[in-house]
Amino acid sequence: MNTVTWVFSGILAAIFAYSGAVKATMSRARLLATGQTGIAPFPMPLVRVVAICELLAVVGLFAPWLTDHARVLTPLAAVGLSIVMIGAATSHASLREPKPVAANTALLALAAFVAASRFAALT
Repeated sequence: MNTVTWVFSGILAAIFAYSGAVKATMSRARLLATGQTGIAPFPMPLVRVVAICELLAVVGLFAPWLTDHARVLTPLAAVGLSIVMIGAATSHASLREPKPVAANTALLALAAFVAASRFAALT
């Protein structure tokens, strides 16, 4: 199970590193043009805060576990990404976009698995 947890963490890290980077740097018009339509209902300052949280979560998925310091931060980072995915799925559902809702649900499942696995390993 440890290998699966690391693989899922890597998948989440890659996706959220990209997502956080583009949301932190691109304009609203550019984000919408590149398919980041889920941001439409939200003000840009909130989008930027979420982007920074995503980038911090990417670090949180690996650094505490690899350094063996504050390991509880790793499952908390995964929980945070789960919360972001609930918001994203809700946003896409309100925009009637079923494919992004399915993708958000899959990412939510990965993040929830990583959170549960890392919480279980703490005990």
